[in-house]
Amino acid sequence: MAPVLEKQLPGAAGTGDNNNEEEEGQNLWSSILSEVSTRSSSKLPSGKNILIFGEDGSGKTTLMAKLQGAEHNKKGRGLEYLYLSVHDEDRDDLTRCNVWILDGDLYHKGLLKFAVTAQSLPDCLAIFVVDMSRPWTIMESLQKWASVLRDHVDKLKIPPENMREMEQKMIKAFQEYTEPEDATPSSPQRRAPTAGEEEDVVLPLGENTLTHNLGIPVLIVCTKCDAVSVLEKEHDYRDEHFDFIQSHIRRFCLHYGAGLIYTSVKEEKNLDLLYKYIVHKLYDFQFVTPALVVEKDAVFIPSGWDNEKKIGILHENFTTVRPEDPFEDFITKPPVRKLVHDKEINAEDEQVFLMKQQSLLAKQPATPTRGATESPGRTGSGSPRPGGRAVPTAVTSGSPMASVKKPDPNMKPGAANEGVLANFFNSLLSKKTGSPGSPGAGAVGAGVQGSAKKTEAGFD
Repeated sequence: MAPVLEKQLPGAAGTGDNNNEEEEGQNLWSSILSEVSTRSSSKLPSGKNILIFGEDGSGKTTLMAKLQGAEHNKKGRGLEYLYLSVHDEDRDDLTRCNVWILDGDLYHKGLLKFAVTAQSLPDCLAIFVVDMSRPWTIMESLQKWASVLRDHVDKLKIPPENMREMEQKMIKAFQEYTEPEDATPSSPQRRAPTAGEEEDVVLPLGENTLTHNLGIPVLIVCTKCDAVSVLEKEHDYRDEHFDFIQSHIRRFCLHYGAGLIYTSVKEEKNLDLLYKYIVHKLYDFQFVTPALVVEKDAVFIPSGWDNEKKIGILHENFTTVRPEDPFEDFITKPPVRKLVHDKEINAEDEQVFLMKQQSLLAKQPATPTRGATESPGRTGSGSPRPGGRAVPTAVTSGSPMASVKKPDPNMKPGAANEGVLANFFNSLLSKKTGSPGSPGAGAVGAGVQGSAKKTEAGFD
């Protein structure tokens, strides 16, 4: 019996080995199927959309092209389309995120229907771009484009129960925000709390928080923050101005449950942070950057972090303005220095100019005639001016040089020049003679002219 037992023992053992192998095979297939199922369910979703709003020249296209990794300086028109390549290194997965940039002209707002539908709205992120180099336009721009988006969402006529679900999702995300230091670093995605935790964690919203709930995440991006130094030098901006601007923007963010980030493409400031926050909001990527409020040109405030009390810290530094003052009363647009462009004057031909002057002189009355009419008023008599001043009245030519006595062509060149000089000095001497009303004035003038003639004759 012993040998039989020995033969049966190996057989029994062999049967057990086969069963173990089958179980291991089943476990292997189960793990493979489970892994495939997990990967398929954890693939990056497609069809995510980013909606960009902002004024012309605020840097919308340049900003998104920089995130795209392309040198794109062309300005779009109407509704521009770009895309961001989103890569998940942990899952080795790649997808595209659609980017729709609306033109700064309100005329094109109707094009939003091609970018956002009732079905695609839950997969959208709205970004309002404002220009820090023109801070006086910030609040007006935010109000305008937020109104455009609200009107478009209303036109989509989403069923009330679906819209309510989207709004509750935004409220929950805002209330459940935790500082990155307190978040679990091992989990790339935030885990939904259980019903028991929800009662303990969720706090009521502030009075001015999420009063304008769009049902989608919103982000405010301030571009061109390198202009802060320019505003300080050229427009005398102080820290109080920048704190006042930030205060108004952050209170706007509370109304929409929005995040806030200051960027500069020129200095490449906060661009990587912006990209990481976008993919965090759209694809639930892990995000470990806390709020940044120290540097006035590199502010970052994630959605859910801010509240009225934290904003009040900025108000402590206000000395010449109050927090409730209107934005445009303190952040005023500097006066525009208009360059006066004079009408271009083309120089006319020299001969034409001289002919015009000659015609003008011909139309004007002779100077001695005017002097003669003035003399009686001053002297009380009708006697004319001295004979020396009356000589030019005999000149009737319209030429400007007619008043100058021409030398005799028969004279020698030297004598002619001397004659011109003699006439010039004689005219000076005639002005220095006695008063117009004094007797003998004419005789004096005649004597002077006579001496001048004698002098000319002497030179011959």
